[in-house]
Amino acid sequence: MLLVAGLCGCTTPAPTGARKLADLEYSRAAGRPLRLDLYLPEQATNPLPVLVWIHGGAWKSGSKNWCPIAPLVTNGIAIASIEYRLSSEAKFPAQIMDCRAAIRWLRAQAVAHQLDPERIGVFGASAGGHLAALLGTATGVREWDVGPHLDQSSRVRCVVAFYPPTDLDELTGSWFWRRVPFSDVGRLIGGAVQDNRDRVATANPANYVSRQTPPFFMLHGDRDRLVPLRQSELLQAALKRVGVPVHLEIVRGKGHAIGPPPEAVPRLTEFLNRELGMRSPPSATAAGP
Repeated sequence: MLLVAGLCGCTTPAPTGARKLADLEYSRAAGRPLRLDLYLPEQATNPLPVLVWIHGGAWKSGSKNWCPIAPLVTNGIAIASIEYRLSSEAKFPAQIMDCRAAIRWLRAQAVAHQLDPERIGVFGASAGGHLAALLGTATGVREWDVGPHLDQSSRVRCVVAFYPPTDLDELTGSWFWRRVPFSDVGRLIGGAVQDNRDRVATANPANYVSRQTPPFFMLHGDRDRLVPLRQSELLQAALKRVGVPVHLEIVRGKGHAIGPPPEAVPRLTEFLNRELGMRSPPSATAAGP
């Protein structure tokens, strides 16, 4: 079952027919290792496309250990579930720097793990969707490439973003929450939104959209109160303005932390087939939160 929902304290095992390489160090930050889990098909004969999972949790919680897209490994694709520094440990842009370092590591380790460095996509939900969107749009911000393997590119081939925050100023909402440092966005950027407009702007994916941005697939519930549908609509409009292929799947009557409904699974599968070469039909079906 493909579950793309909220936080989960469980650890995802390797699906049947696959193996899991756990806790691989991809970089170091402030003296500590940053790790990822790599799920690989047992019987792969050709270099594998890679889909990178970025967990949600309001940038303050969550773990790589739970990887709801791991079942897709049985469709002839490698899955990498990455950790990144949370807002209690480091402020933005540390999180996107970590994500970029993971992409570079995957390219540097392509031969060792039988990966295709030209076919790396990213999939994130909620706060992870925000970081996935930034990986796709903000490729020109070279100062966010820090750490090892700087000879490798951190670009991605495509982006799947479920209910992603895209305008953090608007997301913060009320007069009160924009003026306190302890909102989720305030914790991420290191201060009240009202006092850090420039820093907030640097974290908004839509501000970086260009004709070089890769294709996007987004999904959002029209009753999402935590991250309103308008957040995806803003990014969709920015992508359309410059001609970037984008599909926004609106799930009627649903809120936050949802998986794709059955009718959306073929469209998501077709997107991954086209952009990464994932085999179909999918091994996973949709489920609720």
